Amino acid sequence: MNPNRAEIDDRTDRKTVLVTGASSGIGEAVAARLVHEGHHVVAGARRADRLRALAGRTAEAASRSGGSFHAVQLDVTDREDVAAFVAEARDRTGRVDVFVNNAGVMPLSRLDSLLVDEWDRMIDVNVRGLLHGIAATLPHFTAQGSGHFITVASIGAREVVPTSAVYSGTKFAARAITEGLRQEADPSIRVTTISPGVVASELADSITDSGAAEMMRTYRTHAIQPDAIAGAVSYAIGQPADVDVNEIIVRPARQR
Repeated sequence: MNPNRAEIDDRTDRKTVLVTGASSGIGEAVAARLVHEGHHVVAGARRADRLRALAGRTAEAASRSGGSFHAVQLDVTDREDVAAFVAEARDRTGRVDVFVNNAGVMPLSRLDSLLVDEWDRMIDVNVRGLLHGIAATLPHFTAQGSGHFITVASIGAREVVPTSAVYSGTKFAARAITEGLRQEADPSIRVTTISPGVVASELADSITDSGAAEMMRTYRTHAIQPDAIAGAVSYAIGQPADVDVNEIIVRPARQR
């Protein structure tokens, strides 16, 4: 037995949950909330220092709840990296119950700005990263006869505005891929798409186009906190096994 393997008790509601993009924003909030609720969380992100800090902040909650937190440096654009991430989680706890595909980037710009490298980055993280998570996890879910995929998409998966063409394109794709997975997967595997509206996060910090940055400052005037999305993730996970929450939209009351 792996000496580092987390102790698993008989609580059927205690799950092993993998969260990508867990070093800030929604991913950080999801990881922290689920540890507080007693789950075994394996958190992945590129910024290992941020994950270590989050581990420190969740240590007391894990001790109280019986959950656990384990950090793994992860690049979702690297298929082998994602496969190793899933394998490590399974080795630590004996199973994988939930995969939260949260990692995403949002360097908005007009198409005529021709920021092609930024377009490529969005495609790599927002679409290929999602597919890598599915490819790495679906065989485990199939073999154990249960599992839950959760895709954190965006309100941009339902609408396009100036500067969001490529970003919305990747999120439309994420929503379509997740819905296709829901239809194709065995009924024992649950599939949920969560589309946040304006949420306080670091996503907008990657915008280099000055016009898009100014529009985003106005757009983000009324943002909700990431824990609102973490609550939606918790709700979907906490439903009985025969209940599949397919889609949730969460946005500020003032966002119309």
